[in-house]
Amino acid sequence: MDVFEAIAARRSIKQFTDRPIEREELDRLLQAVVEAPNHRMTEPWRFYVLGPEARRAWGEALGARKAKRVEDPEAARAVVEKVGSTHEALPAMIAVATTLDDNPEIREEDYAAAMMGVQNLMLAALDLGLGTHLKTGAVMDDPRARAAVGVPEGERIVAIVHLGEPAAVPDARARRPATEVTTRVA
Repeated sequence: MDVFEAIAARRSIKQFTDRPIEREELDRLLQAVVEAPNHRMTEPWRFYVLGPEARRAWGEALGARKAKRVEDPEAARAVVEKVGSTHEALPAMIAVATTLDDNPEIREEDYAAAMMGVQNLMLAALDLGLGTHLKTGAVMDDPRARAAVGVPEGERIVAIVHLGEPAAVPDARARRPATEVTTRVA
């Protein structure tokens, strides 16, 4: 499959088989990240490959955030447990972080480089017959989530990638053609 086909074929996979992801596969995917464009060659990316306990702890941190919207305490505990066990059961989960430069311009460039690297990882995973699901959001700054990953001060989690062999691949969702959002400037 060429790169255009891979871009068009990539999907967010939410259901995975039980097949474990080998360390060699993970190392190959992480190498794809570090090949991303990186202005000033700061190489800001840091990777955290989460084992079952760390995945559960991350899931429980996420579940606790979701449980805040649930009034019944027992139902709230069930939400935390369900999200925790769902994450623990994932075949693989990678946290991608960046170092935090004092210069805001460099921080922004480093964030962009890390996210380009994440796209490399997702396309490389597709080439290996694996699926991914990219997660971002406010939970990245949650102290419990940061503790689950083991991210030190001076680093920012920019993405979580769920990874595994797809159990199901959703259909493509319609997207507007690029021509509809393109302005050509003389």
